[in-house]
Amino acid sequence: MVFFAMSRRHPLQPLSLTDLVLEHERLHEEIDQLRYALTSHAVIDQAIGALVALGRIPPDDAWQVLREVSQRTNTKLRTVAEHVLKFAQGGALSDTELEELRRALGRHAARCSTGR
Repeated sequence: MVFFAMSRRHPLQPLSLTDLVLEHERLHEEIDQLRYALTSHAVIDQAIGALVALGRIPPDDAWQVLREVSQRTNTKLRTVAEHVLKFAQGGALSDTELEELRRALGRHAARCSTGR
């Protein structure tokens, strides 16, 4: 039996059952990655909102603050965002993250007050 499947590499090429199974597995991996990306994006957006409220800075600056803390603490951006959300809800940050967050917020607050 011959199956036809849409493939990025070879559209409408006859595929064997083995090829179909491999393509099916690849697509499920891609779906999992996209779900993770959507979840990460939501967490990061919420952390940006928290920093806007806590630091009284614009969203673009809040994004930069997250990036700076992530880079300076060598922590994934999503992880920093999760920690910021917990902190905004009364949780604790590590001493390193807290210090970097204060520094980054201070830099961006100073820029906002001087009009950049």
